[in-house]
Amino acid sequence: MAKKEEEEVKLLGFWGSPFSRRVEMALKLKGVPYEYLEQDIVNKSPLLLQLNPVYKKVPVLVHNGKVLCESHLILEYIDQTWKNNPIFPQDPYEKAMAFFWAKVIDEQVGPVGLISVVKAEKGIEVAIKEARELIMFLEKEVTGKYFFGGEKIGFLDMVAGSMIPFCIARGWEGIGVDMIPKEIFPELNKWIKKLEEVKAVRECIPNREKQIEHMMKIVEQFKSA
Repeated sequence: MAKKEEEEVKLLGFWGSPFSRRVEMALKLKGVPYEYLEQDIVNKSPLLLQLNPVYKKVPVLVHNGKVLCESHLILEYIDQTWKNNPIFPQDPYEKAMAFFWAKVIDEQVGPVGLISVVKAEKGIEVAIKEARELIMFLEKEVTGKYFFGGEKIGFLDMVAGSMIPFCIARGWEGIGVDMIPKEIFPELNKWIKKLEEVKAVRECIPNREKQIEHMMKIVEQFKSA
């Protein structure tokens, strides 16, 4: 029997990016060997500009010469290419709803959570309320479940997990606020604990102090913009 040709998988990412971290989670969960290429998101490398000339952002996945950008699309590609440990629901409606909530997280919860940190100086109670109102939607969505997809970690867990507890919450932590207290978000806190038990996730969680410092730099950039 002929030996199967080895696959080439490369990931261009940034340690503090929730978008590239979630792709790493998927690759690790699937057991896909890959080469990780850390990128400077300020001084963008010629390789990044060549592979993603439209958005000029991470993550970028290269699989046997095929280039993919945008984390949601990459995660779907990974799931369809490596069939073990499926991360997307099989039911079409459930899959569509997973995409819906992922879009909410990346386009609403993430940006509002970050901008609220910036606005906190002018009215911290209002900023906290604004951010928590959006996060409450996720509290309700995960109620009664181990993970958003049910018994096992899936697509939406990777999207939410890379963004909420290990990114936005640490931005608030940098100004002394617990954005996801247990008394308000008991279900999300149970979910975060379950996430941290998954080896593929645990290996992708950024260092707390380093991440807080990074988030504070982003906040300062927003303020000066």
